[in-house]
Amino acid sequence: MSSLIEQAALRLEQLRQAGAGVPGEAPITHAMGANSLSRRVDIDLEALAKAGIVSPNAPRSAIADQFRVVKRPLIGNAMGKGASPIINGNLIMVTSALPGEGKTFTAINLAMSMATELDYTVMLVDADVARPSVMSVLGLPAGAGLLDLVLDDSMDLSSMLLKTNVDKLTLLPSGTPHPRATELLASDAMIHLLNDMARRYTDRIIIFDSPPLLLATEARVLASHMGQIVMVVQAERTLQSDVVLALSTIDACPVKLMLLNQARTVSKGGYEYGYGHVYGYEFGCDAQQA
Repeated sequence: MSSLIEQAALRLEQLRQAGAGVPGEAPITHAMGANSLSRRVDIDLEALAKAGIVSPNAPRSAIADQFRVVKRPLIGNAMGKGASPIINGNLIMVTSALPGEGKTFTAINLAMSMATELDYTVMLVDADVARPSVMSVLGLPAGAGLLDLVLDDSMDLSSMLLKTNVDKLTLLPSGTPHPRATELLASDAMIHLLNDMARRYTDRIIIFDSPPLLLATEARVLASHMGQIVMVVQAERTLQSDVVLALSTIDACPVKLMLLNQARTVSKGGYEYGYGHVYGYEFGCDAQQA
């Protein structure tokens, strides 16, 4: 079975070939603000909705309802409304044990769902710097971003952000490719950037699509500075031993939540996968303090 990311990207490509334009593929527009250069991109929300991704303007759907359930405790923890305060609670890392389990699809849907909230804004960061896919799934061109900020601390974060046609959603691409990209995730500069993000945007929830935990040890370093972690597990594929090992690498994180992806559900005609992406998600929480 192909990964969810490949399925979403294939669906978007099919829509393009059928004549559905993708505005995000147009050149990025720039507007000079008072202090910095801001960038704006347009996401083709209709194409994303057809590919199974939550869209603020789409009619109510099963996938949208599922992510409403998923996001609620995460938002509560991020905004200090949980049982106890969580350091960097507004930094949420979406990961998996291994590639192909649907973490990027989950990160995008979670960000899009949170962007429908009235009281909060959302930043989606493509932190899977070795295999970035957030921008391609959204039908947007790659560009400067996270790695550029880590390499040059004189750069301003706001100048790297992409404003979108979803009012409360901004994007931070993975940035200019670098031969030691994954090592940069574990650098002191990266940790300083994370702490700056958490403090500077206390009213903003920041979602990181990160590398798989068992593929890059740097992902574990990144995880140690997150307030919350969502770990995606693909049903009937991921070995229990891999799940246990991956969870053992993120003990330091205060809040760990798990999503079971592509779990079969019973319909009148027997078993089904729903839309084939998140229908039948299961949600669990381990909120023990580190």
